[in-house]
Amino acid sequence: MSEFEPKIITFLCNWCSYGAADLAGVSRFQYPPSMRVIRVPCSGRVSPKMILSAFRKGADGVWVSGCHPGDCHYISGNYYARRKFDVLNEMLEYVGIEKGRLHFSWISSAEGVKFAAVAKDVIETVTKLGPAKKFIKKLPEVA
Repeated sequence: MSEFEPKIITFLCNWCSYGAADLAGVSRFQYPPSMRVIRVPCSGRVSPKMILSAFRKGADGVWVSGCHPGDCHYISGNYYARRKFDVLNEMLEYVGIEKGRLHFSWISSAEGVKFAAVAKDVIETVTKLGPAKKFIKKLPEVA
């Protein structure tokens, strides 16, 4: 039996976290290739609907990362993001998505080492939880 490799959808802020991912890659920092990166202008632009859609379409985990609070290129986008994520985290638990499937971080473009470390942590946490079973649309079986 092959080892479970999670599918993690990652929303990265264009200005900071995406730069950190680029720096981690250029610096050849190692982390498992389980992530699918979606580059967004700001973490504040990631809506709860986008996160729920990722889970509904079969993601085992979602990671959203943006600029450090106070350093947002759009002034207060990451503050809005932080508020939305706190509420969404509570709601996900309520609907049955296990704690540990949704991750948030603040990583600047100069923190390639931190990006690789957080990526490893997210992947390890989601791998321990196993495949996601909630929100996945079941197709009817064909005889």
